[in-house]
Amino acid sequence: MKKLSKVQLKQQAAVLAAVTALEQQALTELPGTVQCWFSMEYEAFPGSLLVRVQMAEQAALDNAQPQLLLWQKRLSGLLLKKGIVLKDLRKHLVFTLSGPEE
Repeated sequence: MKKLSKVQLKQQAAVLAAVTALEQQALTELPGTVQCWFSMEYEAFPGSLLVRVQMAEQAALDNAQPQLLLWQKRLSGLLLKKGIVLKDLRKHLVFTLSGPEE
């Protein structure tokens, strides 16, 4: 695996901090939340960023779905504080049942 540049490490740290803050909010406010995780391609950042909020079961996922836009806005706000601007916030956060290993 290629070693990350200093800029990429800084981007990764900023995203990790924002996702961790979002995860703490989700664990307290969204029943059934298991964890939050993200993936991104550094060459296409921030457009390639995708944050997933993993839910424990289908019922929790169904209950959370109407709040998706609110959580997308929260992610956008957290990243904005870190200096990362998302052009289309709807593309960057989803609720899912699958984990990072799947």
